[in-house]
Amino acid sequence: MTSFLFIYFCNYSKKIGILFILSCYLCQLCGENGVNVDDLETNHIVLVHGGGFGAWCWYKSIALLEESGYKVAAIDLTGSGVSSFDTNIITSLSQYVKPLTDFLEKLPEGKKVILVGHDFGGACISYAMEMFPLKISKAVFVAAAMLTSGQSTLDIISQQAGSNDLMQQAQTFIYANGNDHPPTSFDMDKSLLRDLLFNQSPTKDIALASVSMRSVPFAPVLEKVSLSDLKYGSVRRFYIETLEDNAIPISLQENMVNANPPEKVFRLKGADHSPFFSKPQALHKLLVEISKIL
Repeated sequence: MTSFLFIYFCNYSKKIGILFILSCYLCQLCGENGVNVDDLETNHIVLVHGGGFGAWCWYKSIALLEESGYKVAAIDLTGSGVSSFDTNIITSLSQYVKPLTDFLEKLPEGKKVILVGHDFGGACISYAMEMFPLKISKAVFVAAAMLTSGQSTLDIISQQAGSNDLMQQAQTFIYANGNDHPPTSFDMDKSLLRDLLFNQSPTKDIALASVSMRSVPFAPVLEKVSLSDLKYGSVRRFYIETLEDNAIPISLQENMVNANPPEKVFRLKGADHSPFFSKPQALHKLLVEISKIL
């Protein structure tokens, strides 16, 4: 009987040990590094899509962040997602970004958010940082246009002119005001979406994008932003590089980082231009990690 109890106790102890190790592993996997989400400066994350995308592209990130205890908002910029506005009559960056600036303006005094911008959304959150620096705790650029003052998104894109034939092939310009006027917007060739934006993404997400993406207004892409050290420069910035990106190649991402160094740079291996599709868990882990940096 004594022998039986001893064997039972040993087996039980092993099970408890295994459960403890598994629990520790799961905590690490979920990014629970001992900092309670409710104890952060802010647990409110605002996701800002890139050109042609909409709030819909963040559906995996929204679910993962909410499951981890964060408050999440995904913004449809003017003429994007479910917005009924015609992209061809958008004439400025301020008009395009208005849903984001309206959201920030309505935040209660003393409340802050973490802004996450993807692609052209980087220029949009930069504009918001200049307008509302006291309402933004951190800014995260995900394969995004991270501009310097006096620069436009087109200036960034032009750095890879001639080296990214796929991007040039995919763009179709729209001249709603006539061919003797500048383009009003541009579309992406649906047949090239996979190779350009989603070369590592699941087929179902590519299908979602192909029926959801809209034209990109051209005037905001042309607009040069004015960013000051006092306002924009006071917000903590972080950059997430996507290493398998065919739209904004890693060389161009590193050029932006070197020209305007953020506080810290993270790298997502195996991620294409749309890491919310291709590497949602890894992207989530980085967003949680950034939110907990003191």
